[in-house]
Amino acid sequence: MAHHHDHAPHDDIVYPAAIPFLLVHLATLGAIWTGVPAKAVWVAVALYIIRMWAITAGYHRYFSHRSYKTSRVFQFLMAFLGQSSAQRGVIWWAAVHRHHHLHSDTLDDVHSPRHHGFLYAHMGWIFNPKNEKPDYGTVRDLTHYPELMLLDRFTYTPAIVLGTAMFFWGGWPMLVVGFFWSTVALYHGTFFINSLAHEMGSQRYLTGDDSRNNFFLAIITLGEGWHNNHHHYQSSTRQGFQWWEIDISFYVLKVMSWFRVVWDLRAPPEAIVRGEKPVGRKVVEKVAAELAGAFNVEIYAARVKESWAESHTLDDLAERAKRASEQLEERLTEMSLPLLPTVPELREKAEEMFQESPSLDEIVNRAHELLAAAVAAHVCSTAAAGT
Repeated sequence: MAHHHDHAPHDDIVYPAAIPFLLVHLATLGAIWTGVPAKAVWVAVALYIIRMWAITAGYHRYFSHRSYKTSRVFQFLMAFLGQSSAQRGVIWWAAVHRHHHLHSDTLDDVHSPRHHGFLYAHMGWIFNPKNEKPDYGTVRDLTHYPELMLLDRFTYTPAIVLGTAMFFWGGWPMLVVGFFWSTVALYHGTFFINSLAHEMGSQRYLTGDDSRNNFFLAIITLGEGWHNNHHHYQSSTRQGFQWWEIDISFYVLKVMSWFRVVWDLRAPPEAIVRGEKPVGRKVVEKVAAELAGAFNVEIYAARVKESWAESHTLDDLAERAKRASEQLEERLTEMSLPLLPTVPELREKAEEMFQESPSLDEIVNRAHELLAAAVAAHVCSTAAAGT
């Protein structure tokens, strides 16, 4: 798929917020002087897994999607542990993520590789000043907890506490290898879901975006790599829908549910898993617009103008366009239908571009309408301009 590298969202050349991020990366080089003790490596692995779980099961599946329930105490502990990964505050993270799902792979998505490029989607967006203050109105279910708001305000305190504890426990090697190595690995493991999981992998479901299932990412992120599944049914606690789709975060939550630490884990209905339910209106509109956009409007507009010229002059068309553009557009839409790709042709193109879905016929018919309207609008505009 061709990607449009529209860099308008990041018009600042220098992002001051990126400086601490770069320093954390540079700190990993301290291992040249501290050495790499086996104990510190094992601690790094443990901290990566534990904090990745806090991000995936906590930040993502609980705080962003509310896919299960837990106590207020455990909620706070997950938030604190998640923030020890230095990935901003829990409420900020949830607000940004909900915005992403609302606008996934559109120009309004803060981290879409399709529109903003891979590197920006991977990490550049985080430091753009425009993303400093997401809409907290979308996370009112979280903002009424004062302890979560306090955590969100002191963004990096949990990470500093953890780093300090590592230093006092094992000195510089434990700080550099145990803390900084695992933190950097955690950064990029998480970021790959925003970037790579929208570029590489398979798409089982029609979601109206580029989300993909990726086995490798599912392993390194404890289950988040089943990203197309997740975009298909966001409120499911389990993201690996098939038995062979490894989802470690879910397995841990399942065990916790046996001890009532968490409860009401939400599962996708079987019809959803089988892809038998029609997609929502929003997805139909997005996919239909993409399908219509696969055809060159100018070519079909030229055909309409040729057809019109057989019985009218272009001056007549221009005059009508100036006099009553709305009525003319309606007339042209009707007239251009025989000159457009047929519904079977659109269906064939849709089957090339998208996954099978019960909604494909609806999408094709809507794309036919959009294409007709776009051709009519093009003819109107060129006619009114006197071309």
